[in-house]
Amino acid sequence: MASRCQSKYEREAQAQGYRWVAGVDEVGRGALFGPVFAAAVILSPDRPVRGLRDSKQLTAERREELAVKIRQRAVAWAVAAADAFEIDRVNILQASRLAMRRAVEKLVPLPDYLLIDAVQIDFPAPQRALIHGDSLSQCIAAASILAKVERDACLCAWDRVFPQYGLKSHKGYSTPEHWKALETHGPTSLHRFSFWPVRANCPHTVWTGYPQQGELFPGDLPEQEEAGMAASVCP
Repeated sequence: MASRCQSKYEREAQAQGYRWVAGVDEVGRGALFGPVFAAAVILSPDRPVRGLRDSKQLTAERREELAVKIRQRAVAWAVAAADAFEIDRVNILQASRLAMRRAVEKLVPLPDYLLIDAVQIDFPAPQRALIHGDSLSQCIAAASILAKVERDACLCAWDRVFPQYGLKSHKGYSTPEHWKALETHGPTSLHRFSFWPVRANCPHTVWTGYPQQGELFPGDLPEQEEAGMAASVCP
């Protein structure tokens, strides 16, 4: 797999007559703390941003530099999130899709074609899901960078509120430092109680499973099989 992504998929969509091709990606899906973030970006072919690639392959400093260029040169960009309460209600997959949809809906102009990393969302436009899309598509890579920069900034801010958890260093992910903090202090109200490591260190019962299909948020696309899979990993 090439370390630097290309604009092949964007050009293919444009050749089919689509004008506003947006890349969409999320970050924070595997974390134990806080929202899952998503971004959507419509890049300008006349103002390219060089060096785009999967945000995980970049240093924090390089992500910050590229984020500035993306915001300056993109036709449109937006960042959105789904919070820990929504994650616990509809499961992390559905919350990720919800955050991505919110980011897309904030774009002006609205896109007429979506390139998304691995999944599809509830949005009335043709979509193409690309496995490892943030390593293949420039606009998905741009979205991954913006979402990562925004989420990291928020975790650093929350670190000042909850300094005992080390959020600034591990960004809410499951690390030995985070596990030890949960064992010592218990979870905060912004931890994801549907995730077993959080629930296992909480003295109270605050999460008893995902609601039934009729109780999901209006506008979401419940996938009960996937929701059941997410629930099954939690005793």
